[in-house]
Amino acid sequence: MRATIFSIKAAQRLDSRGKPTVQVEITTSDGTFPAIVPSGASKGDYEAIELRDKDSKAFGGNGVLEAVRNVEEVIGPAIMSKAFDLAEGMKPIDDFMVKLDGTSDKSKLGANSILAVSMACARACAAAQSVPLYEFIAREIGSKGPGYTMPVPFFNVLNGGVHSGNGMAFQEFMIAPIAAQSVTEGIQWAAEVYQELKSLIVEKFGKSAIGIGDEGGFCPPISHPSEALDLLVESFRRSGHDSHFQVGIDPASSEFFKDDKYDLGFKTQETDMRTKSGMAELYNDLIERYPIVLLEDPFAQDDWDAWVSFNETCKIELVGDDLLATNIIRIDKAAEKKACNALLLKINQIGTISEALTAAKRAYELGWSVFVSHRSGESTDSFIADLTVGIGSGHLKSGAPCRGERVVKYNRLMDIEDILKAQNIECRYPGEQFRWAGKARDSRN
Repeated sequence: MRATIFSIKAAQRLDSRGKPTVQVEITTSDGTFPAIVPSGASKGDYEAIELRDKDSKAFGGNGVLEAVRNVEEVIGPAIMSKAFDLAEGMKPIDDFMVKLDGTSDKSKLGANSILAVSMACARACAAAQSVPLYEFIAREIGSKGPGYTMPVPFFNVLNGGVHSGNGMAFQEFMIAPIAAQSVTEGIQWAAEVYQELKSLIVEKFGKSAIGIGDEGGFCPPISHPSEALDLLVESFRRSGHDSHFQVGIDPASSEFFKDDKYDLGFKTQETDMRTKSGMAELYNDLIERYPIVLLEDPFAQDDWDAWVSFNETCKIELVGDDLLATNIIRIDKAAEKKACNALLLKINQIGTISEALTAAKRAYELGWSVFVSHRSGESTDSFIADLTVGIGSGHLKSGAPCRGERVVKYNRLMDIEDILKAQNIECRYPGEQFRWAGKARDSRN
């Protein structure tokens, strides 16, 4: 019996910043499958376009009622008229939506409309094949096992940039429990460090300094990256986890790149302009002094020369976010120039799950790492937890161990780990080898 869609409904709901986003529910003979999409604050110019109503009388112009109508009046009816067999997978549906939109950036129907349907369809397809979502995704990307690789979670515990109100130019300081033996243990350790960090901030700056940013990280009154890193190292020591963690940094430097220079004082009254070589020197100094293993978007999205020069001697994971935008064209350009060695995978940057999987496969083919990411404007949808396990990327960032829209992803990872162990399915935690998990996955194909 063919598994087809009975109905596709959409609604305007809220993301973690209180801004509207698109929710979709797809009903089939197997049940009803929901999805709700995220949105970013730090957006690159090459991302797929989400539709906003621009009606100043509602949500300050951020409403998504047009996107909702596109789902219910255009995308939904068109998909149901095709009567796709969900058991055959989601790529035909995603390809159909891309063609239906007809633009290179999904600006006609909206990436938020299309992605919500794509996510819900992925769940419906998994149910049609009678498998969990992570197993369906593994099948879609072509993984043949055996077993699964769980991700090392990277927790953004100190927020800066456009995600917070402090003077820190760099957007994220992440901690990764690389010495843990499982996701569950790693999450426990991170929660312990997070609470110790909170106490340390109170001790140094007072209780008023423990407000949190968009992704649940603290935003103390600091402005230099070494101040943030010193706080992290001290928190590791005080919590009894010295040497258990490594650190990742996302400067999100496109946000403070202007006139071919980088302004580290863009959030304060002070001017701190750095040249490209000056930024490279800063990063190399930090890497030498602290346990940093991952650097994301250290240079602006079109500052190709700086990326290429830095990558020539970079010994850690160098991740392209705004640089790549989860887009095959940008990935191939970066590969040709040898600009980075890892892809940040954000499903709403490209707009369908199938295209995101294609981007991940291309990154693996290039010998790169794949780092799955949430957005600063998140939802309570846990989809990317299953996605990370399904593609075996080895690491995921989803914010601090704080706030429901962040914690729901970490809780889902622990659920998956428990399910796999209960079924005696191999469940690997890569630890220090998180960068090479995808490469190991490919070698088993």
